[in-house]
Amino acid sequence: MTVQTEERHASWLELFFDLVAVAGVAQLSHLLRGSTTWGDAGLYVVCFLAFWTAWMCFTVYGNVTGAAARTMPVLLAMAGLVFMSVSVHDLGKHAQVFAVAYLAVRSLASRVWEGRTSTRIVVEWPVVHAGVGVVPWFVSLWADAPGKYGLWALGLALDLLISLTVSGERLARKAASRVSRREPGARTAFAHLDLTHFGERLGLFTIIVLGEGVLTVTEAMAETPDWPAPLFWTVIAILALLAALWGAALYQGFAGIPYLRQTTWGPRSLLPVHCLTAGLLAALAAGLGDVVESLEHGEMAPGTRWLICGCVAAFTIIGAVSRATSQRWSRWDYLATAAGVAIPLAIGFFGAPLDPVRFLWLLVLAVALSLTRGPRRK
Repeated sequence: MTVQTEERHASWLELFFDLVAVAGVAQLSHLLRGSTTWGDAGLYVVCFLAFWTAWMCFTVYGNVTGAAARTMPVLLAMAGLVFMSVSVHDLGKHAQVFAVAYLAVRSLASRVWEGRTSTRIVVEWPVVHAGVGVVPWFVSLWADAPGKYGLWALGLALDLLISLTVSGERLARKAASRVSRREPGARTAFAHLDLTHFGERLGLFTIIVLGEGVLTVTEAMAETPDWPAPLFWTVIAILALLAALWGAALYQGFAGIPYLRQTTWGPRSLLPVHCLTAGLLAALAAGLGDVVESLEHGEMAPGTRWLICGCVAAFTIIGAVSRATSQRWSRWDYLATAAGVAIPLAIGFFGAPLDPVRFLWLLVLAVALSLTRGPRRK
């Protein structure tokens, strides 16, 4: 007799926690609305990675603990992420709040694993136990911009370096050693992620990011006084582009990464690529809102054109790498990948004369060519 175990899905607490992702992605994408400077782009990268890292710390907590997750730490983390989100609206004035909230969430995330008699160490996400990445953030409290932002980037780079290069088991043993020195006699246990449930959680974040694209376009259309026919065709093209991205990232992908099989990558590769993909889609959402607004004055800014084209080209490259490593590559994929990169680059360089409708449908074609392979296989 075969015993079937019930597949685990996101809990109500986890879904409630994800509401901060809705707010955070909305505020972060607005950093790029109407902006064409490299400085704003760099600031967006730093802030998005910080928000994603803080969100991930408690997503990992919910994944490992399941129904045993304590509600109060999660709600406190939500408050910290809300303050981070609000601070982005005017980071020049509220950078200090952003940094303090980030430090508070990271501190809470490291303490939440400690019980009265034992401490759990997450092997696949050792960053939550490593304090070196938060040191530059603490120092930044006494620094002014742009040095403050540079220290934030340094702290995030250290976290990324640790997660990519240092063995999770090694860091887990070191963390266990620190616990035993601090609390002699305390027991430590190594915890592992539920990858299927984790993939669902990352996919939900991607859905939130794609939803920001829909919301941005809806708001831009609502703020447009007149609704000529090109506006309707532009919005339809945007929805088609978002649908194509959804198909690649979720219908044919795993954890929000296009064309990836569930069993191909472990968390060490999965997490940074998910962050990159989600960041690209959130930036794309900002650019799509600017496309709708450009109809009013009849010209799309070159920075907006390059932002969208760059995001689509990078998304295509991520999809090609994940498809190849998932052993799903075929001869057609050479053509589809070449077109998915060449079309955005071509209209990035030469697409100034294109109206938004033609511009967007060419991007839909660039993404859709790789979708012709059928539904994903695990």
